[in-house]
Amino acid sequence: MKLNFILQMSISTSKTSLVLFLCQIISALDVPLDLSQPPTITQQSPKDYIVDPRENIVIQCEAKGKPPPSFSWTRNGTHFDIDKDAQVTMKPNSGTLVINIMNGGKAEAYEGVYQCTARNERGAAISNNIVIRPSRSPLWTKEKLEPNHVREGDSLVLHCRPPVGLPPPIIFWMDNAFQRLPQSERVSQGLNGDLYFSNVQPEDTREDYICYARFNHTQTIQQKQPISVKVFSMDSLNDTIAANLSDTDIYGAKPVTERQPVLLTPTGSTSTKVELRGNVLLLECIAAGLPTPVIRWIKEGGELPANRTFFENFKKTLKIIDVSEADSGNYKCIARNALGSVHHVISVTVKAAPYWITAPRNLVLSPGEDGTLICRANGNPKPSISWLANGVPIAIAPEDPSRKVDGDTIIFSHVQERSSAVYQCNASNEYGYLLANAFVNVLAEPPRILTPANKLYQVIADSPALLDCAYFGSPKPEIEWFKGVKGSILRGNEYVFHDNGTLEIPVAQKNNAGTYTCVARNELGKIQNEVQLEIKDPTMIIKQPEYKVIQRYGQVSFECIIKHDSTLLPTVTWLKDNDELPDDERFLVGKDNLTIMNVTDKDDGTYTCIVNTTLDSVSASAVLTVVAAPPTPAIIYARPNPPFDLELTGQLERSIDLSWIPGDENNSPITSFVIEFEDALHEPGVWRYQTEVPGSQTTAQLKLSPYVNYSFRVIAVNRIGRSQPSEPSEQYLTKSASPDENPANVQGIGSEPDNLVITWEPLKGFQSNGPGLQYKVSWRQKDVDDEWTSVIVANVSKYIVSGTPTFVPYEVKVQALNDLGYAPEPSEVIGHSGEDLPMVAPGNVQVHVINSTLAKVHWDPVPLKSVRGHLQGYKIYYWKILTFRGNKTFGMLPGLEPYSSYKLNVRVVNGKGEGPASPDKVFKTPEGVPSSPSFLKITNPTLDSLTLEWGSPTHPNGVLTSYTLKFQPINNTHELGPLVEIRIPANESSLILKNLNYSTRYKFYFNAQTSVGSGSQITEEAVTIMDEGKISMASRQVDIATQGWFIGLMCAVALLILILLIVCFIRRNKGGKYPVKEKEDAHADPEIQPMKEDDGTFGEYSDAEDHKPLKKGSRTPSDRTVKKEDSDDSLVDYGEGVNGQFNEDGSFIGQYSGKKEKEPAEGNESSEAPSPVNAMNSFV
Repeated sequence: MKLNFILQMSISTSKTSLVLFLCQIISALDVPLDLSQPPTITQQSPKDYIVDPRENIVIQCEAKGKPPPSFSWTRNGTHFDIDKDAQVTMKPNSGTLVINIMNGGKAEAYEGVYQCTARNERGAAISNNIVIRPSRSPLWTKEKLEPNHVREGDSLVLHCRPPVGLPPPIIFWMDNAFQRLPQSERVSQGLNGDLYFSNVQPEDTREDYICYARFNHTQTIQQKQPISVKVFSMDSLNDTIAANLSDTDIYGAKPVTERQPVLLTPTGSTSTKVELRGNVLLLECIAAGLPTPVIRWIKEGGELPANRTFFENFKKTLKIIDVSEADSGNYKCIARNALGSVHHVISVTVKAAPYWITAPRNLVLSPGEDGTLICRANGNPKPSISWLANGVPIAIAPEDPSRKVDGDTIIFSHVQERSSAVYQCNASNEYGYLLANAFVNVLAEPPRILTPANKLYQVIADSPALLDCAYFGSPKPEIEWFKGVKGSILRGNEYVFHDNGTLEIPVAQKNNAGTYTCVARNELGKIQNEVQLEIKDPTMIIKQPEYKVIQRYGQVSFECIIKHDSTLLPTVTWLKDNDELPDDERFLVGKDNLTIMNVTDKDDGTYTCIVNTTLDSVSASAVLTVVAAPPTPAIIYARPNPPFDLELTGQLERSIDLSWIPGDENNSPITSFVIEFEDALHEPGVWRYQTEVPGSQTTAQLKLSPYVNYSFRVIAVNRIGRSQPSEPSEQYLTKSASPDENPANVQGIGSEPDNLVITWEPLKGFQSNGPGLQYKVSWRQKDVDDEWTSVIVANVSKYIVSGTPTFVPYEVKVQALNDLGYAPEPSEVIGHSGEDLPMVAPGNVQVHVINSTLAKVHWDPVPLKSVRGHLQGYKIYYWKILTFRGNKTFGMLPGLEPYSSYKLNVRVVNGKGEGPASPDKVFKTPEGVPSSPSFLKITNPTLDSLTLEWGSPTHPNGVLTSYTLKFQPINNTHELGPLVEIRIPANESSLILKNLNYSTRYKFYFNAQTSVGSGSQITEEAVTIMDEGKISMASRQVDIATQGWFIGLMCAVALLILILLIVCFIRRNKGGKYPVKEKEDAHADPEIQPMKEDDGTFGEYSDAEDHKPLKKGSRTPSDRTVKKEDSDDSLVDYGEGVNGQFNEDGSFIGQYSGKKEKEPAEGNESSEAPSPVNAMNSFV
């Protein structure tokens, strides 16, 4: 499933690191590969190695060591000379053998027991005995299979008897169509591959019961000959008997009779079974009988092991995984039907091949040190232990005075470099063996740290932090950790120090962040390494998706608003039913929500929001229920009714049992119950959260605090919401005790230069644990050898210590106590006495002008002692105030005015206020470009001139040197003409432009200049006036157009044209033949001709409405719809070519005939007969 993958990916780095570090803790000490060391086998083939006879055989043997080891092999106990066999090669820098089978070799020729030896000057390591066997998939032996004739209700066993293969085949039954035969409680396959029928039925008759054997190693399947089964029913058997007897004979087969169970396998009443520890135990019972028996399993004198017991093959097979000696015993299977039962007892004995209790581990010693190799194994029967040295039995190995063998232990005393060797421990019994290599490496090496320097670790707050300090040295170095570069050594319960050098902080907090130093030392030297730890805020979903009920085709949205550490980049993934969202555009994933548009029934399900960062992952889910839209009434989902009948039992000092009865769930199952409590002694009327339990639970054991008068109430929760609270339970007053906790949020901050104000968050009433709650407030000056000063106060959350030096660090702690005693010793916090105003002003203030609007200010920092408080930063006073946080020594001044003079000073700032100002520093900014002129007006237009007036720039930003005027004409299409530029002295404020074109629009661009450059421009447009002669002519034209006689003349001309067009149209329809009519006569279409007779026309084209062109706004009658298909067909019938065209109004241009030899006159005549409506349209 997708969810599983995401969750695996989203495991936090801290948890992953924890697993990795724990693995390192239990691993042996690794010797760096640049140091001399005996060989170590790193990879080898399995002990029982079945190979494919069609492929090359690869026998693995890899090892490491310094110097690099050489390799040799034995086969069946004697040296295997690979140089004499052309089919065998050894990989370079490796001991792995490759036997070439695909080039003519035979796998059977290389069967045997192989063992690899890796050797260098410091010793020899050996591999396991690797037994090489090629896989086999033999054919089925030929046999003559007789048909099985069986009476209805009898039992039947079809034997498979597969060929013996290596490894054994997988058996299954199919028919001729390669379909698996159905199995049930009545018909099933046994562990031996046979097919068992508890009782046969007529439907079992068939001729294709086929047993198949699949040999996975060679990817082959062998098939047995089909087996035929014929079931005779009682009715058919009676008919057969009747046909063969005379009428006077008495005949009739007995009807199907029910039978009590009989075991088909195993036979008898008892049997035995031996299984090896760690394997899977399979026990089988298959019974015959009618009705079909049911199988039940029990263990005599004990229970079947929970979580490891499974029933298969319709409970006919008992499967126990990972068996141990404790699983030995008698297992009884009982087969039962309505007529009786039968049982079988299987006596199971669990033996054990050798298994490790303590495997020998590599030993690194320095000259003169002592050590031991321990080899302890167990098994059934008890395995024997034997030792080898460099692959040779230790009894005949070279003597070593530092070595003494004591059973399963080798003791080394005062070792020297010559004591380096590889020792093998062999533990064996009749069921197998174990072989382990462990070297003794004698080295004298100063410490070295293998963890990279300044490695950064990032963890989430409140989770474990594991800081690595992988090391090596001989003798074994001692490891110490320090916080910071020069901090004190880390000790105490807050830290866990692992043997591999790892420092574990079980619950990392923000104050644990920083630099940590690991120091490794032995008698030959010392080395240290620093790592960095960063603590990140956890990722949280602050607004989770909520249960939604939505009607079909509606819209729904789920929210998922998160809060995370600002340095971590979260990714949000939405899932539906633990899988990816459907690839559907209706699903819209936003920044913090999922919206589903047009909801369908398929959208019903659980939606999960998963938020992942590189360090942690959180998720939240909500269910979407899709209901039918009205008018179908939907099920009413509502919040549950409140629980009732609350009862308190099992009252103890620190716990009590609460039970209740749930109210009506209102069609939405109750998912949880929220339990709240009231403390009538300290906070009457205030209900606080106690715990939450699953909705299937109606009792809860509640933890209690001392000296609280408890009442409880329960709230039910379902997917719709929360119920009303239940009625309160009876009250229960707990006994008093000393406080369990101390005040939180303890701070020491001075409010005046000579005091220290210690504040804390007081304990709530139920946290007091008893009467007489008070606080012991203690303080002492840090880094001064002073005793703690303490005072006990009550009913306050603040204490002021007077007469303190100004701004010095203090250690502060606050401890709770009551009439019964003190709370645990509190942790200390660091505070400071009050601040005072800084005493010294910043010195050496320098100003560097960067440009006309920007300057950079430098100053020397004030001595920290003179700050007399927490340094907050520096302020620069000029025409405004700029603040620079922290211990900065420079700042930028933006937004300056060009060509201006400024005065500034600098002051240091602490929590109390500002210090004295530095001496004023005066500086000037250079000239800049000016702003745009304040205005541009164009007045007094004439035929060829315009007057321009302007105002000087609001911000000259320097000394104006001139103005620049650019202008160009604009024609009626808004195209720009040539650009003209004029330079104007700076003391001018107006200009008359002459020799311009009359009645022309001009566009003007105007800006000012200083010595630095041109400023922004201002634009304006103006028009010269029109020539008078042109104006009078235009007036006369307008007067003629508005005269009545002119309008009457135009109407008469239009009427005359209309009459002429009507006459032409009538002549076209009533008079001579047009080319169209000739075409119709030539075609004499039998389908068209009768229609013409019926509607009373003369066989010529009429001016029917469905042929009239449609004008914009005209309406087509509903019974005269023009169809494109009809039009196309008629054109094809008459056109016979591509010469015809259409006018805009839809009329056809050209002759209907496509023949090119038509006379031009005919073509012209046809095209020049327009309809009157078209002519009217063209006129209009």
